[in-house]
Amino acid sequence: MRPVFINVGERTNVTGSAKFRKLVVEGDYSAALDVARQQVEAGAQIIDVNMDEGLLDGVVAMRTFLNLIAAEPDIARVPVMIDSSKWEVIEAGLKCVQGKPIVNSISMKEGEQAFRDHAIKCLRYGAAVVVMAFDEVGQADTAARKIEICTRAYDILVNEVGFPPEDIIFDPNIFAVATGIEEHDNYAVDFIEATREIKRTLPYARVSGGVSNVSFSFRGNEPVRRAIHSVFLYHAIAAGMDMGIVNAGDLPVYDDIDAELREAVEDVILNRPQRTNVSNTERLVDMAPRYKGEKGQARVVDLKWREQPVGKRIEHALVNGITEFIEADTEEARLASERPLHVIEGPLMDGMNVVGDLFGSGKMFLPQVVKSARVMKQAVAWLEPFMEAEKAGKPREQAGRILMATVKGDVHDIGKNIVGVVLQCNNYEVIDLGVMVPADRILDEAKAHNVDIIGLSGLITPSLDEMVFVGAEMERRGFDIPLLIGGATTSRTHTAVKIEPAYRRGSTTYVVDASRAVSVVSGLLSKTERAKNEAATRDEYIRIREQYARGQEVKARATLAQARENRFHIDPAQPLPGKPSFLGVKAFDAWDLQDLADHIDWTPFFASWELIGRYPLILEDEIVGEAARDLFADAQVMLKRIIDEKWFTAKGVVGFWPARADGDDVIVFADEGRDAEIARFHTLRQQIKKSNGKPNLALSDFIADAGDDYIGAFAVTAGHGELEIAKRFKDVGDDYSAILATALADRLAEAFAERLHKEVRTTLWGYAADETADIDALIAEQYQGIRPAPGYPAQPDHTEKATLFRLLQAEDHAGMALTESYAMTPPASVSGLYFGHPGSHYFGVGKIDLDQVEDYARRKGWDVATAERWLAPILNYDPYAAKRETAA
Repeated sequence: MRPVFINVGERTNVTGSAKFRKLVVEGDYSAALDVARQQVEAGAQIIDVNMDEGLLDGVVAMRTFLNLIAAEPDIARVPVMIDSSKWEVIEAGLKCVQGKPIVNSISMKEGEQAFRDHAIKCLRYGAAVVVMAFDEVGQADTAARKIEICTRAYDILVNEVGFPPEDIIFDPNIFAVATGIEEHDNYAVDFIEATREIKRTLPYARVSGGVSNVSFSFRGNEPVRRAIHSVFLYHAIAAGMDMGIVNAGDLPVYDDIDAELREAVEDVILNRPQRTNVSNTERLVDMAPRYKGEKGQARVVDLKWREQPVGKRIEHALVNGITEFIEADTEEARLASERPLHVIEGPLMDGMNVVGDLFGSGKMFLPQVVKSARVMKQAVAWLEPFMEAEKAGKPREQAGRILMATVKGDVHDIGKNIVGVVLQCNNYEVIDLGVMVPADRILDEAKAHNVDIIGLSGLITPSLDEMVFVGAEMERRGFDIPLLIGGATTSRTHTAVKIEPAYRRGSTTYVVDASRAVSVVSGLLSKTERAKNEAATRDEYIRIREQYARGQEVKARATLAQARENRFHIDPAQPLPGKPSFLGVKAFDAWDLQDLADHIDWTPFFASWELIGRYPLILEDEIVGEAARDLFADAQVMLKRIIDEKWFTAKGVVGFWPARADGDDVIVFADEGRDAEIARFHTLRQQIKKSNGKPNLALSDFIADAGDDYIGAFAVTAGHGELEIAKRFKDVGDDYSAILATALADRLAEAFAERLHKEVRTTLWGYAADETADIDALIAEQYQGIRPAPGYPAQPDHTEKATLFRLLQAEDHAGMALTESYAMTPPASVSGLYFGHPGSHYFGVGKIDLDQVEDYARRKGWDVATAERWLAPILNYDPYAAKRETAA
């Protein structure tokens, strides 16, 4: 399995981007942030920030930009690489960056002592480091020099400084090839070979590099440069290169490069013997002008592949997700085989192995893999009657048996379903128990089916505790098989700190997304590699727990009293939003699906398939654009059927009531008299110490504590019919369409929430009757008022949904209910509160202290332990520390 490559976005570097340099020099940091945002949207998993420019105060520029990034969630979700040749600039960045940064770079060019000093400081800041292959003699150019310097640096960092080896990233220097200088011809090979040896001999260390350097001699010819980058990365990643500074949105797929150009580039990159009477460099230079033009040429579809032998035709159909001919080709293969089972074990599995290799190397994406699974299932379905008739058909040998389930109280399973399909594509048998599965059933079924691995999934915060419980039950009942953890709320840290300690007999592994599932599973089921992989994970989790414990030092917060003193006050000059058009609730039995389709935000749709980018730009993305276009076309076809054939029914309910703030609570009244309390929403207040006059917010601040104010609530679903439609597709082996239908139901539910909010602002409440926002403005939330939901940053407590559902009578009016963990059913559902005041805005509560937890417990009628359970992700302290000390 090829390693997973991490893209480091290069455009937030003043030395590499003229546009970014101009924006920073002119002080236009707002536009500079857009550059960072575009890098993340284009697939960058780390952003490289460099402020080394003669006209800049690098320290001030670095500090300013990193502080601005911290306030942008869509950028701050990826790590930052602090890139500078000046230590004072690096240290300025280290002092203000959030999360775990990467320092780019340190080296031994000034000698070993300076190298040690910088490494010790990076270690104290908790940063990973890029180590350049550069010593007192100079930059390493040959493979031998690269290996020598990196080995010496590794020994100093690990054995003298005590640096964690997994936080070391070597940059063995990528130099330009095809320069016309013979000594440069082997530079790419030197990097690739050095990478292979570093990964073999220096455990846990990573390898990175500035990819654009390799094509420098072709500057001005972007198509050829992109081809060089793609070919170079193809071979470097295979050798073990983990990450690289590259424009993530500007790489062609290796297999899509024109065959003649790819061969010429590969000859240069690998320094192969020349094919003609001219050198490889001269051949590429002569060829290059033919490719200097516009990118994105139209593809011509032809059926030449139908002329190939049947095995190759089946492979082509699987790779390209083509079902049109698969039954005929499968039948032809059956007639040529001794037994129908041999078709599965032969050409079908051969084709799926190609799919697995392409997916593992980043040449195929999840939607395409799920389509491949559909072709495979259709072929197997064609063969099954023949195998049954034969009576001697034995089940084909599987690579392993995996049980998967969404844990008790949780109803979301799109991610789990995708992982299941990807594993099935790689010859694993998957037993999917579905959603809301209690621990006893998971473990009973695991025993009954004698599974090799258990995989748990969850989306909502309470699922984290349930996963800990399942792990503890596996320990109690004597299981020793691997346990996999995945889902939106899960994390490597939570797995290491909470789940793995509960299950010690077997291994526990966090799987970040579907693209990693196959490599993780194959490593855990390998007879030769399992022990090593499990030991490596355990060692990693020990380090994570130690790091987590160090980070649990309580950070200074404002007391609850101080935070309340610094609350947000409604500006008396801003009028209250006024009385809604009605009080009480109003139900909508079947909202027009076409209207909802017109309000879909498509960007999250692509993200659910692990295609990262903002719609519609993603459709033209160099890497994922083709997959995104195909997926979008399929979605449009299915969406039309959903609407025309009324697959789903969209139901909802909205309500308005007189309200008044009471400290951090919002009191809901039955009528205008405001003397009969019918409900109370409890809110949480930020306790971070604020500066520059910024308030410590709570949602109750957006409701007046005197006068005539109101609050609204809503619950909507587009999920009635969703499960039935998905099952219909699954029953005929079409997982792709099942997942697509579920993803579209989710999008329609979110569109319903957005569309209803617009109706509330303009008509039902009517405080913004003149609003003219178009769909783009709606998606960007460019309007007055907010609709925060329980379980999200402004109110992390999921249990507040119970009050909301009771007020709305959501089950009676919309057919919606809550699980015991407060997940909504049907799964494609959205609910929340409406605040109409012009000063209302979204925020995150952040970490809170014990004084607020105790106060919240009192207001809710809970004991403190219950409050700590539901508020666990935002606690500014470890509630279990005393218990652990007592146990110890």
